[in-house]
Amino acid sequence: MPTHRPTRPRSPLAGPSAGPTSPFPIPLSGPIVKGFGRGSRELGIPTANIPLAGLSVGGHQEVESGVYYGWAGVDVDAEGLRVRGGKQEGGGGGVWPMVMSIGWNPFYKNTVRSVEVHIMHGFANDFYGARMNLLILGFVRPEYDYVDKESLVEDIRTDIEVARRSLEREAYARLKDDPYLTQFQGGEHEQQVAS
Repeated sequence: MPTHRPTRPRSPLAGPSAGPTSPFPIPLSGPIVKGFGRGSRELGIPTANIPLAGLSVGGHQEVESGVYYGWAGVDVDAEGLRVRGGKQEGGGGGVWPMVMSIGWNPFYKNTVRSVEVHIMHGFANDFYGARMNLLILGFVRPEYDYVDKESLVEDIRTDIEVARRSLEREAYARLKDDPYLTQFQGGEHEQQVAS
């Protein structure tokens, strides 16, 4: 059962300066699906959600609930419009920094675990159905319960800044160019993840 968030100050960085250590980096992929609709509407922090089954396909179903950071490759352009083709065969799209939650979202009393990714970029369009490849590089914090929505939003905004600063370090920044991020599987992979 998740605990309430601690009152002590948070560290401004996550992960060792030398770069990711085991079990990171963790690759994860799937089609972007509609979530609970709370990210943008209630919290002002939009998310791109992938099915929980994506963890199983990647062999990481036992990943601890909590907040993580890394890079997100999506087959869309900077406006959020779908891209076909790209720099590499089967590739294309863009890569952006991300912070993500894997868990039960105890503040909302979810009955199912979810994978919710906040891509640190302002898109003009929704892109449900687009393909997303994640390279998870580190753990920010465990999942907490909150006494009010304002505390939840405050922590998410801190998570975003911790992720941004952590990814600016050279050992993490260079992983933005990992070819995996812009090489997307075809429809059969998406069917496997979505089922």
